[in-house]
Amino acid sequence: MAKTKTLFFCQNCGAQSGKWIGNCPSCGEWNTYVEEIIQKEDKALHPILKQAKENNKAHLINEIDLKSDKRDSTSNKELDRVLGGGMVPGSLVLIGGEPGIGKSTLMLQVALKMKNKKVLYVSGEESGQQIKMRADRIKLSSDSFFILTETLTQNVFRQIEHIEPDVVIIDSIQTLHTDYIESSAGSISQIRECAAEMQKYSKVNHIPVFLIGHITKDGALAGPKILEHMVDTVLQFEGERNYGYRILRSIKNRFGSTSELGIYEMQSTGLHEVENPSEILISQRDEDVSGVAIASTMEGLRPIMIEIQALVSTAAYGTPQRSSTGFDLRRLSMLLAVLEKRSGFKLGIKDVFLNIAGGIKVDDPAIDLAVISAILSSSEDIPIEQKVCFAAEVGLSGEIRSVNRIEQRIHEAEKLGFEQIFISKYNLKGIDLKNPQITITPVKKIEDVFRLLFG
Repeated sequence: MAKTKTLFFCQNCGAQSGKWIGNCPSCGEWNTYVEEIIQKEDKALHPILKQAKENNKAHLINEIDLKSDKRDSTSNKELDRVLGGGMVPGSLVLIGGEPGIGKSTLMLQVALKMKNKKVLYVSGEESGQQIKMRADRIKLSSDSFFILTETLTQNVFRQIEHIEPDVVIIDSIQTLHTDYIESSAGSISQIRECAAEMQKYSKVNHIPVFLIGHITKDGALAGPKILEHMVDTVLQFEGERNYGYRILRSIKNRFGSTSELGIYEMQSTGLHEVENPSEILISQRDEDVSGVAIASTMEGLRPIMIEIQALVSTAAYGTPQRSSTGFDLRRLSMLLAVLEKRSGFKLGIKDVFLNIAGGIKVDDPAIDLAVISAILSSSEDIPIEQKVCFAAEVGLSGEIRSVNRIEQRIHEAEKLGFEQIFISKYNLKGIDLKNPQITITPVKKIEDVFRLLFG
């Protein structure tokens, strides 16, 4: 038997060393190196993985045929949108998220809805009975859905060879282990080796593979950073526990945009797709309330109307508070400084609280004007009309700056019944609208907005 070989791995970035060192030279973290057994046994590769060595040869780029590699739908519009139009044959997709957020439920729903495809669901965390109970709860079934409760990759590939699935789902990559590495499941070397085997299988056989991954307490995907480099797409499933809405966000995508997102609503029967998020993110009010403004934002190619809520009050404890939910607190401080310095509004001695309704996080600078309008509305205690919305960025000199995709923002506001939209004067040059049903109000400075809104 070969001599046992051990190496030290950085738990943060996956770098390896022959001896323990305190400071990782790769990522700079301290005390992250742990010892793992890394002896590889001389075992024959599974025939599925061996094809990678036997059939691998160079091809001219003009000889490569793309007709056979068309995208396949997952029967889930939101997931298709985030993936860039559907599953790409031979792609490796990693889905991460907090415990209990709904990763397994999402992938189970997707698998059960793909009626025309043979799906193998490999679970290392739940028994077949538990998965069946969840399937009954979400009221879905399928005649081409196979469940395998296994953690050894060699046994998984034997079942893959027998079933010949069209799609493989692994729940989760941290529970898998391979005989070629002697360290425990969930270790850095095991995660890397198991992911490499799945990558090799998906590329050789042109089968899409979905990997569900755990995250650390810092919100990063558990395992070495190389795991994110190995996969083709990294999706983040996130949401506030106190809200029923979940957001599927693309962090990395080799086959599409990384700015797309899908929105789901968690219900007792599973995750339901939200096709028009603007309607659920804007609260229905019977009367006008001060401190509320509607912004037109873009998430990828998708325009969304969101509600900005602000509360400005006299500082009760001497030091003014600045609190923000769903909006960058540093950007809020910058906008308050612009109002104080450039426009003369005395907000330095007042508490300012800001919230984006629905529990979502937005970093689009085009909501700046709506944020300022909501703050001024609360400060003056004058409500903004419900049929008015905003789409513009605010600069440090107090000017109203233009934003991209203004026509799509205007169309979305018009579709939802808004009667007036405030945009930057500099956005008028590229607008090509025929007979708009909404009043477009161009503004240049914050003072212009204040005068038009509050007189």
